[in-house]
Amino acid sequence: MTTTRKGPHNPGPHPDPHRPALALPAGACDAHCHIFGPTNAFPYAPDRTFTPPEAPLTDLQALHRLLGLERAVIVQSAAHGTDHASLEAALAEGAGRYRGVALIRPDTSPAEVARLHEAGVRGARLHFTPHLGTAPSAEEIDAVVRLIGPHGWHVALHVAGDGIAEHADLVRSLPLPVVIDHMARVDLRAGLHSPAVTALRRLLDTGEVWVKASGGDRLAVSPPSMADSAALAALLVRSAPERVVWGTDFPHPNTHGFVPDDGDLVDLLADIAPDPARRRRLLVDNPTTCFDFP
Repeated sequence: MTTTRKGPHNPGPHPDPHRPALALPAGACDAHCHIFGPTNAFPYAPDRTFTPPEAPLTDLQALHRLLGLERAVIVQSAAHGTDHASLEAALAEGAGRYRGVALIRPDTSPAEVARLHEAGVRGARLHFTPHLGTAPSAEEIDAVVRLIGPHGWHVALHVAGDGIAEHADLVRSLPLPVVIDHMARVDLRAGLHSPAVTALRRLLDTGEVWVKASGGDRLAVSPPSMADSAALAALLVRSAPERVVWGTDFPHPNTHGFVPDDGDLVDLLADIAPDPARRRRLLVDNPTTCFDFP
């Protein structure tokens, strides 16, 4: 499930994001973000596939204050591998305001999973993107599901291109809730009615699948405009308003070229969920349910 290739250094986040014009509701949640380092306390994994600039919890907290976000779901990055020390420290500091998504391997002990659950982890991420290593086998997926199932975690699925259509049967077969990262990173050059988008919407129709309206910068065909990815997010919110959550993807790891202004990402919520009641569901109610916030 890993590779020894360290890969190139990646650019950091936007150096000076603006304060958004859109005011977010109380309790708004960033449902997908990462922290990196500080490496003198939390070193990167030797077998990582990329080396990001440091973006510690203090940076994330400063951004959230600027944007008006009060809660967050911090996703363990492959750069830190299965050493969750930085994630656990962040969850402890959040005192209930943060939830976590872990990287669990078949050889992870049940005791470690139980400890992570107590810390605030509520999901395990599976990568099906080549730049983050070899995809897990069916046997490895089964082993991870057996480890996390007793705690009621979700499976976070990271796919790209036509991956959501290719893995649709897997998603349906999983006995746990599934959360699709970054709108499945579909190829928007094929439009909003492509087989991949259709597969994603059909999975949402099952009632057991959630999707993160995040990573819009990654999907945008002609950045810096993100109108096309915002249109996809709006379509998903209309299709399944009770099973979509939203996130920044700060600090935008493995981004090559365009790095979004996080203030712009917030302001696009006016297009993604124009109605304040639907926006509250997207940012407050849905993440509370999906990630088991207290």
